[in-house]
Amino acid sequence: MTDILTIVRDYGMLMLVGQYPNGPLGGLAITLALSVLGIALAFPLGVLLALARISPFGFVRAPAVVLIAVVRGVPLIMFIFWVYFFLPVLVGRPISGFTTLLVTLVIYEAAYLAEIVRAGIEGLPKGQMEGARSVGLSYMKAMRLVVLPQALYNMVPSMLGQFVSTIKETSLGYVIAVNELTFAANQINSMLLSKPFQVYLILALTYFVLCFSLTQVARLLERRIARRRAGAGAAKGATAVTVSPAAAAVAGPIP
Repeated sequence: MTDILTIVRDYGMLMLVGQYPNGPLGGLAITLALSVLGIALAFPLGVLLALARISPFGFVRAPAVVLIAVVRGVPLIMFIFWVYFFLPVLVGRPISGFTTLLVTLVIYEAAYLAEIVRAGIEGLPKGQMEGARSVGLSYMKAMRLVVLPQALYNMVPSMLGQFVSTIKETSLGYVIAVNELTFAANQINSMLLSKPFQVYLILALTYFVLCFSLTQVARLLERRIARRRAGAGAAKGATAVTVSPAAAAVAGPIP
């Protein structure tokens, strides 16, 4: 226990922010930056893939199905190597490990977010789309103004869970020398040499506290959304359509 406290005291800042401000930012700060940027940039791509995945047009749906299946069927570490070696060839110049891992996470997480969004859309009553179309909205307007807002709201806990997975997935960045949390722990272990158990125990506890806290937040949101849906279902009925003010304005008055 004393060894663990000593390591935290002497090397805690290296695990949190790397060598910053005297050197590059790293550690937990880079892990969180990669996770937030990865999910934020993957989200719009995931929504587009989800819409393509459920499109009634086969020429739109087929490429999305193939892309999602390929990305989800390949181990992340293999995908990291692909991007690491092929991206510099495509752009014609060297790419940093941070950019490589970020691009990888955006593509990889977009495929998983697409399935989450698709499940949210297909989990809504069919009456939502039918009701929106009946008041004069086109398919795309009904999807954008009526269906998607509800689906995304219902899927917030799942998307937060995917964010937790992204945090853990950033640990693979150490194989391409991304200065994230696991890489910082490796640096500390190389300096100490004789205390690998204590160093990696601190690393595991850091990931556990962070991910467990976010998981508990996701569970609270899930229960809150379930209560709200139950209340809305009792008040409006299972097939009632929820039309936003924007959708109502687009549709105009019903004759």
